[in-house]
Amino acid sequence: MDIELRQIDDDRLISRLEVAGLADVPFPGRWLRHGGASYLVLQRHHRYRLRQGRYELAAVALQVKTEQQPADARQWRGQWVIGDPSCRFNARSPLLRCAVMPDGPCECCAHYSISERRAT
Repeated sequence: MDIELRQIDDDRLISRLEVAGLADVPFPGRWLRHGGASYLVLQRHHRYRLRQGRYELAAVALQVKTEQQPADARQWRGQWVIGDPSCRFNARSPLLRCAVMPDGPCECCAHYSISERRAT
């Protein structure tokens, strides 16, 4: 299956790559490394074509932003988050660490507190 990497702000084609199946295509909020660069996937669009009277998936266009994956990014409940997801102020997002100290690190934050919903 073909994947198009496109720049999010101007829809410029960055690169094309091939994957085995739809399950191998990254979802928004995941990082992707390709050609020595790191990208954050922001949107995913499916492109279909009509073939013999039926539509079939032809390609997937990923709207990406060139961004280095933060050192404190980690998998949490099936998604990427930046910082410590057990803190009640953590945004639990791959885009934003928290509202209190968005640049981090969590270890230096005076407002760090464990939430009632503990990280698993």
